[in-house]
Amino acid sequence: MKKFYRSETNKKIMGVCGGLGEYFGIDPVILRIVFVVLALAGGFGLLIYIVMGVLLPPKSKVS
Repeated sequence: MKKFYRSETNKKIMGVCGGLGEYFGIDPVILRIVFVVLALAGGFGLLIYIVMGVLLPPKSKVS
């Protein structure tokens, strides 16, 4: 069963995009671009990123 988590190896700030990229099987760079665009378009992306960074556990605590 797949679970959401923050990546501890593929991260730039908190590992949210790395973990989502591993979960969905897509390049984390694409997710980073999406979050930046959403952050520049009203700040919604930044809010979601911070909430996910706080709520998602790191990979070592999920396994």
